[in-house]
Amino acid sequence: MTSSRKITLEYRAYLAWFQLIVVYGLIEVALWSRHLALRNRSALAAAIAISFFVALDLVLSDGPAKRRLGLELPTTFGASLVLAVSLFAALFLIFFVRWAGGELPIIGIWTSVSQSWAYVIWALMQEFILQSFFFTRIEDVFGGVNAVWVTATLFAAAHLPNPLLTTFTFIAALFFCEMFRRYRSVYPIAVVHAMLGLTVAMIMPDSLLHHMRVGIGYLQY
Repeated sequence: MTSSRKITLEYRAYLAWFQLIVVYGLIEVALWSRHLALRNRSALAAAIAISFFVALDLVLSDGPAKRRLGLELPTTFGASLVLAVSLFAALFLIFFVRWAGGELPIIGIWTSVSQSWAYVIWALMQEFILQSFFFTRIEDVFGGVNAVWVTATLFAAAHLPNPLLTTFTFIAALFFCEMFRRYRSVYPIAVVHAMLGLTVAMIMPDSLLHHMRVGIGYLQY
């Protein structure tokens, strides 16, 4: 490896650390601040920072940036496999609850088709943030396989102190990130995310999920 190549990789790693710290810090402020105005400003600042950093990737990259960021449509069998596994997992959860004698309580937020579609869009946004921003930068620092574990841990930590969501999101994010690492498309993973999220909302009582709130919202529920 040439010295110039080493400098480029070191520069990417330093830049990745800077971007990760800035964005994750803003997200944590948005999740934990007791002041609504500060939460809103931090969430907006995080969204702007993510958009700017990803746009910078697209402009400055000397390689297939869209492919690296997972913004291209899937072209392999892997995407179909991801969707099939998610459908099986969703059906398994529903049938397991029914087998255990559960009544499948449906939270009010999911009773509307339009609100369900809103969650699908939110799932796509989350996976864009998780994969196209966080995973790609953590990959620059730790490498692909280690990035799966680190990214999943950060994603789960963002769902504290909700114990169910923290557990579910860690397990799901391991799967999401590994599928992204292998097949490099955010779109099928977003569909998986939406399917599993809606399923969890259907089978878990709101007394445990706290309306899927995290951070200060979970404590104030």
